[in-house]
Amino acid sequence: MTNENATVELPLETATTRKPLTPEVRAQLRTVSILSSLKDEELNCLDDADQVELAIGDTLVRQGETARYFYILLTGTLNLFQTVSGDRQVTQATLSDGATFGELPLLSNMPNPASIQATAPSHLIRLNEEEFWELMTSCPQVRKAILGNMAMRFQKFQSITLQQEKMASLGTLAAGLMHELNNPGAAARRAASQLRTNLECLHRLSAKFSRIELSTPQKECLFELQERAMAVTQPIRMNSLEQSDAEEELATWMESAHVGNAWKLAPTLVSVGIDAGELECARSEFQADTFGDALSWLEALVSSQQLVGMIEESIGRVGDLIHAVKSYAYEGKGARQSIDVNDSIHATLVILGHKLREKQIDLKKDFTANLPVLETNCSGINQVWTNLLDNAIDAVEPGGSIKVHTWAEPRNGRTDLAISIADNGSGIPLESQPHIFDPFYTTKDVGVGTGLGLGIVNRIVEQFGGSIRFSSVPGATEFVITLPTSRP
Repeated sequence: MTNENATVELPLETATTRKPLTPEVRAQLRTVSILSSLKDEELNCLDDADQVELAIGDTLVRQGETARYFYILLTGTLNLFQTVSGDRQVTQATLSDGATFGELPLLSNMPNPASIQATAPSHLIRLNEEEFWELMTSCPQVRKAILGNMAMRFQKFQSITLQQEKMASLGTLAAGLMHELNNPGAAARRAASQLRTNLECLHRLSAKFSRIELSTPQKECLFELQERAMAVTQPIRMNSLEQSDAEEELATWMESAHVGNAWKLAPTLVSVGIDAGELECARSEFQADTFGDALSWLEALVSSQQLVGMIEESIGRVGDLIHAVKSYAYEGKGARQSIDVNDSIHATLVILGHKLREKQIDLKKDFTANLPVLETNCSGINQVWTNLLDNAIDAVEPGGSIKVHTWAEPRNGRTDLAISIADNGSGIPLESQPHIFDPFYTTKDVGVGTGLGLGIVNRIVEQFGGSIRFSSVPGATEFVITLPTSRP
């Protein structure tokens, strides 16, 4: 939801007054559920509370600011919304007559989780922190109702923030998946197109050879070259200089033999290790006008085999991606399960691979083999890897490095799993380090980070019975997660 009205700062000096409660206001307070049981004299504790008048579009509370007040909405309508992804506003609730709010951030010592704006003329009672605690102390019934409201809202708040973080992760992964699927898909499409061209070339040359009486030595020479080429299942790996020199040498030799498309044929023949010496038999057996056709036929055959391998590899990569996504998506579904942490992290790295390549990040994986499996009823462990790796990718400069290390750690007669994710990025500012697990706290630029990620990470790790610690200085940040392999 995006409010079309311009946001108006609340002019506290004109919109807020302190005055005794009028009979009309007292009657309105009686309709508030948490105050309905109070006696008339007990309502006197609200006599000196601020009374706030809002016009349409006035902003009462801003997301992320320090919470200072508890509010009782007597009349009017308020919109409670969160700003996500820069400037997009998402409505969380609509508050109407008799609503109370503000106790959650006051009692949990957290910043305002959302902004609140008037959508109709509104009249509120406002208690500062000292007045709020006095009300909590002097009115047990009010205290009970407020704490009940807080428990309900906190549970709902946790559910909403977890869902938002899942959606944010899903957006990141969906973008990554599109990149990852596009690459092998485009490669397979190009290979299939070239394979069609090769087949047409082979058909044309086969028809041409069928009209020519080939001698036995010519057939044997072509067969030997075919056997030699087909024996190489993968292109030979050479450094760029070696490959360039070999291609130039072969192309020059073929040009001297009057082969018309020498520079097109040379790279493919070099890739399977064929040099001028191995082609001497064909040069001596075939006349000049058919020698080029024989080499074109050989090149089309070798190229076709390599293209089939490329298509197989591309389809294999798509299969790996589907497996990774299934592993990521279905983790946590169902009853007690066994999770291979190495596989879980690998699936996340596959899906985030495009971001690593875009920044040319040097990824070092040190996965200890034969790790004990993680036996658990909990879910969400993939969100831990996604958030930590995504943060590390954002933190490093292009060409930076990220290292992922897993190992088993004996502890008090049991074996724990330990996972380290380290990067050489800018680091976490010292003044921010005590707060990074706080909800809605972020060190990223406005509109880039929600502040949900590390808070969710910490909560998921705690649900698994584990712990998370970190160290950070410029150029070296490391998060270490420790998880018990099993818990009741």
